[in-house]
Amino acid sequence: MRGHLTRLTTLAGPVYAELLSGVIASVIGTFWVAGLGGAAVAAVTLAGAVENLLLGLVLVAGSGTSLRLSRALGAGDHADAARTTRAAWRLCGLGTLALAVPGFLLRERLAGAFLDGPAAGLAADYLAVAFPAFGLFFGQRIADELFKGAGDTRTPMRIALLSNALLLALDPLLVLGAGPLPGLGATGAALALTASRAVAFAVTLRLRRRTPGPAEGGVGPAMRRIIRAGAPFGLDFTARMAVGTAQLALVAGFGVAAVAGYGVGYRVLLVVTMAFYALRQAAAIEGARLAGAGESDALRSLGRATGRLAAFLGAGAAVLCAATAAPVSALFTDDAAVAGQSAGFLRMAALYLLPYALVVALGGVHQAAGAGRPLMVSVAVGLGSQLAAAAALSGPLGVTGVWAGLTVGAVVQLALLLALTRRPTAPVEPCHSGGPGNDAERTACPAPARG
Repeated sequence: MRGHLTRLTTLAGPVYAELLSGVIASVIGTFWVAGLGGAAVAAVTLAGAVENLLLGLVLVAGSGTSLRLSRALGAGDHADAARTTRAAWRLCGLGTLALAVPGFLLRERLAGAFLDGPAAGLAADYLAVAFPAFGLFFGQRIADELFKGAGDTRTPMRIALLSNALLLALDPLLVLGAGPLPGLGATGAALALTASRAVAFAVTLRLRRRTPGPAEGGVGPAMRRIIRAGAPFGLDFTARMAVGTAQLALVAGFGVAAVAGYGVGYRVLLVVTMAFYALRQAAAIEGARLAGAGESDALRSLGRATGRLAAFLGAGAAVLCAATAAPVSALFTDDAAVAGQSAGFLRMAALYLLPYALVVALGGVHQAAGAGRPLMVSVAVGLGSQLAAAAALSGPLGVTGVWAGLTVGAVVQLALLLALTRRPTAPVEPCHSGGPGNDAERTACPAPARG
């Protein structure tokens, strides 16, 4: 158990730093754009929402890549690892063409569907840069997951820190201008993001090592296996984004202060919830390695260690949110009404964080074990319960009822997940030590379980 806790902490720490650096860079970037007025903020916000929608699809390929690669390396099957690498890059290329080309051609219609006037024009200008550069975003995700699948979470962290440091330097320069260099507004924000990603991706390609072993044939089946492995995480993210949008619509019925308070509180909450997702990635990577090695007992032990660590993180986050809700909210706004709504949201979120931490982190173990269907069922039912409870409780309790819906949804999802996945074990695949047949359909014999 102690060994699993050490391994999880070692893997999750750099992932948390990577995720948190992105959140901080996004918040500071929004600060620079805010100085340009509401139209620019709306344009960049729309572009961010579009990228988050596409991120759900990218996560399918990305998380599936790290899981399949970790599983192959755990089994000692370097040929399968090489096929997974080739398949991941092919998915990246095909996905970029399928998403970026139509997005670029339809950028004005997309912007006009959500915004009008100057904001729509600024959004179209932003997307004119963002869509052609989408391959950088997708490629960086694939490269990061290849590192993680090999057990290296530090290199993606360093690359993320480099990229976000460049973004922090370029944002004010390109958005507002400096000296003789004119500011480019919202388009400058897109160019700053693209430039920082281009430099980071170039450095990544220099650092990446090729996976040893032959990779002839079997790329098509390897692509399908990546998609199957990554689908639960991608669908989880997309579903949460959709439910979050619907929840925001419920909050909007209680006035501007409620919406603004939710926005402040949600950003504060990201600081702690990113730790849950870092633990999920670590558990998924380590779980896939153990599954590939056929170590079912170790995988179950990993599940227990993940649950304990998630419970510790969730309980700590809950206490922190409850104790600091008011002073932290006051740091972000001088408006007493907004600060009050933010504090109320964070206090209610304290009830939600413990079950949510367990849901997120244990999901990584079960995803690694191949329990994709129970994960998706629990997500669908849990998020449906969250919306239903929020709508029902908002009548008697007001906006507090919307916040309470979060806890209801997390508890329902956790209960269903535990009921559907009582014993996280790796699915048994055919074992072949050699002989004729397609390499893509052969799986290395599992190594004996370590004590």
